[in-house]
Amino acid sequence: MPNAKQPTTRIVAGVVDVVVIRRVGQAWRVLTLERAPGARSTGAWEIVHGSIEPGEPPVQAALRELREETGLQPERLYSITANPFYLAKSDTLQISVAFAAVVGSTQFTLGPEHSRAKWETFAAAKKRLAWPRTHDLLRQVAWILRDGTAGALEDVLRSR
Repeated sequence: MPNAKQPTTRIVAGVVDVVVIRRVGQAWRVLTLERAPGARSTGAWEIVHGSIEPGEPPVQAALRELREETGLQPERLYSITANPFYLAKSDTLQISVAFAAVVGSTQFTLGPEHSRAKWETFAAAKKRLAWPRTHDLLRQVAWILRDGTAGALEDVLRSR
């Protein structure tokens, strides 16, 4: 239609989500973080996440957010999926690029956004985490890394 109004909603790949996991025997443990008093969504449990800086590739944003929020460095980093969500205040359809970071250390240092953290099973983490898209992400991570690696998908999904 020649006179149709063009949509004004912006679509932006603006954030990263990072599921931090470590192997305990044959099972995975997920790091969950509780939002600190005074922070956005105080008291909500979440995974590592944050904004992508202008000009920053999502992989670098994931590594930076992991370092800032936990002090951890991953042994392996996998790209898992991209999840859309809508921000009504800015009329923006935001895309979250999601990763799984495999770490060897149980020791972490919390950034100022979080007051507590726990290593939990996937089932326990799903019950605790506030964001519905994170529940789906955990299911995908558990499936992709069920044998400890991404198997035949390793060459495509492994970012680091």
